[in-house]
This record gives sequence, structure tokens and C-alpha cells, in this order.
Amino acid sequence: MKTILCIGAGYVGGPTMAVIAKQCPDCRVVVVDINAERISQWQSETLPIYEPGLTEIVHDVVNKNLFFSTEIGENIEKADIIFVSVNTPTKTFGEGAGRAADLQYWEKTARQILTHSKSDKIVVEKSTLPVRTAQAMERILNNGGNGVHFEVLSNPEFLAEGTAIRDLLHPDRILIGGHDTETGRNAVQSLVDIYAHWIPRERILTTNLWSSELSKLVANAFLAQRISSINSVSAICEATEADVTEVSAAIGSDSRIGNKFIHASVGFGGSCFQKDILNLVYLCEHYGLTEIADYWHQVVLMNHYQKRRFVNRMIKTMFNTVVDKRIAIFGFAFKANTGDTRESPAIAICKQLLEERAHLIVSDPKAIDNARRELGDVADGTVDYEVDPYVAAADAHAIAIVTEWQQYQSLDYERIYKAMVKPAFIFDGRNILDHKALHAIGFNVYPLGKPELAHL
Repeated sequence: MKTILCIGAGYVGGPTMAVIAKQCPDCRVVVVDINAERISQWQSETLPIYEPGLTEIVHDVVNKNLFFSTEIGENIEKADIIFVSVNTPTKTFGEGAGRAADLQYWEKTARQILTHSKSDKIVVEKSTLPVRTAQAMERILNNGGNGVHFEVLSNPEFLAEGTAIRDLLHPDRILIGGHDTETGRNAVQSLVDIYAHWIPRERILTTNLWSSELSKLVANAFLAQRISSINSVSAICEATEADVTEVSAAIGSDSRIGNKFIHASVGFGGSCFQKDILNLVYLCEHYGLTEIADYWHQVVLMNHYQKRRFVNRMIKTMFNTVVDKRIAIFGFAFKANTGDTRESPAIAICKQLLEERAHLIVSDPKAIDNARRELGDVADGTVDYEVDPYVAAADAHAIAIVTEWQQYQSLDYERIYKAMVKPAFIFDGRNILDHKALHAIGFNVYPLGKPELAHL
């Protein structure tokens, strides 16, 4: 039985290994992490992350051929294939701060693998890394003087939170990068054989290492670019009284463009988009490609602008002040169907409103605990947290829709309107509500990239 190890039990490592264990009953799959509490949660009824369909899969295979452990060294020694899925955040210090990837956890993991390996291993980069990072890992691993040979592969994840299980079971493609040598080709084939248990071979793409590493960064950059592009158009729509939804439908019907990722919003969030674009920017700067770096950096700057623009419109609309006004924030996760708040637009929106001395009531069905952590250093008694949106909106001057949770579409807004301070405002940062119906109830409605519907 082949033993597969994943180092890192986060949003990528946990779900990926659960699906591999489910689809490959002939493999022993182990997930390790230094965080004992997280490992314990993976073995409990309440998993450490929320992802539709994940709980059922984990409970079906845990302690059968899927195991969770804090014993990293022991499991490295036993593994045939090791996936590295550790955190690679943007650096906050030193050279490249604010753009380059912080690789300290990645390097520590590489040295752990070297220390505890007594037989040849295939090491798979699952973390998103700068191009040619595999070369650095190879230098660490294959110069240890212990006679063990390591073959490093790149196998980037292309998961969208909220649909991660579906993405793992029915991916557009699986990308595996390796060296065009005999040992490299054999290592690639070993990983292909695992995915081929449930994925058609034509969807498993093999490339060289550097193409695979770069493809991950470029894929996220392209997706984020589309979001920033339509968000820039939403500002033009508001100025000209055009409707961004109609514009999106018109351009999306063009087969050359398509209709994905062209829906205006308060901006993109999550652990990947900004981090990967800034990583790409830093890479371009490193190679002296200044104009290319500036081009991609603008995608991030536009995302920041969209969040500020949303808040500035709120302030202007509410008589140029939100001091001591109660504002209900509907949604704090960076997207629906996840509890993840990393780089969520809600963070910047809430912080800007708090700087204007507003009183916030944050509501989210899955992300309340994470919201408390994100705002803990700035809340200072001016933020309340409430899962129930009806309670959150009571006595509020305004509601801001920040996350596109489906349940927000079916709320009883007549009930909510009656409980709010008048005039009552709704700022729909996701354009998910029936704006005409809300206006008929009495709300002053301010969609994103659409004409306002106001009674004032």
C-alpha cells in the first residue's frame, strides 16, 4: 500500500487528502500539522473548516485510510509521496515586504523532510510558490549527504472555496510539473496514477516544473483581473446611470469573453488572489520587467479602490457622516459557502467605517468567530457580532451586503424595514437583492454599478 503524506492541514491540504483517500482506497493517506487543536478538529464531528460536502467525505474515510497526526517526523519517514501544503503568506518584513512570498515555513518543512527521510521520496509542491522555488527545494533536499534521492514535483491547486469538493472531484484540469529526466518522468507518472483513479487522463496535464509553478500565479492573476475590470466599469455605470448587470450580460454573451468572473462586487478576497498577484509583481520586478509589474499591480490597486469607493458612497449618501450610526454588515466571509475571512473585503470596509466612528453589527452564518479575530484590534466596543440578520438590522440606519450568502435574498425585508431607523438604507455590494421590491417597501437602495432607487 502506497503511503501519501500531506504536511499542512489547512484549506487545501485537508480537503485534497480527504478526496484522495476517498478515491484511492488502496492508498494510506496521512495529514500532519503542528497545530494539535486543528488535528483534533479534523477527527471530530466539527471540522476546522466549512466546505459543502467535506464533512461527509472525511467521516467516511477517517481512521480507515485517512489519518490525522501531529507526529511529523515519524510520518515523513514512512511516506512514499509527500505533499507540502504549508502557509506561504506575503512577507511583512525585509526585502520584498508587501509583495514577495514568505517562505520560512516552506523551508523549515523542506529541512524536516531531509532530516527524517531514510528512503527516496517524491515531494509535491501543493503550496502556491514563486517560480523556480522547486529548484531551491531540490538544493536543500538533494545536498543532504544522506544518499536519499528526492524528486520534486509541482502540483498547484485550483480550488475555489465554497466549491472545493466539487472542484476536486470534477476538476477542469490537474497540472503536474516535473523534470524531463528518467526519474522525473517516473515521479510524474506516479502522481498521474493517483489522480487517474477518478480523473480522465486527458484532464491531467503534465509540464515542466517552471511552467507549472507559473501557471498557478497566472491563473489567479487572470481571474482577479476580470473582477477588477468589471469593478472599474461599475464606477463608470454609476456616473453615467448605466447598469453594470446589463453591461456584464452583454459582454458575457460574447463567446470570446464568457460570463465568468465579470459580476461587479465590493472586490475580491481570499487567501490566493492578492497574494499570488503580488508574488507575480515581485517576480517581474526581480527580472527587471517593470512595466509588466506595474500592469499586474494595478489589478490589486483597483481592488482596494473598489472597497474604498463603496464606503465613500455610503458616507456621502448618509448625509456625509456615519458617526454613531448603527450599520449592519451582512456577510463577513470573503465569499459565500465558506467561513474563510482571509483578505475579505469586509475587513477593509469595516475598518474604514470604524475610522468614521460608525457602530457596526456584523452578521454572517459561518464567519462570526473569524470576524471577531479580524476586527479584534480595532473594534474597541464599537462592533457587535450577531448571527441572526434580523437582530443585526434592528435599530440600524443602514445595511451593507458584503457577502453573497443566498439566505440574504430570502429574508423578510418588510420586517427588517419596520425595525430600522428611518430613512433606512441598503447598500448592495453584491447585487443579489430585488432592488425594486426593496424600494417599494420604503428602503433607499444603492446597488453597485446601477442607478440608485431613493426616496430622498
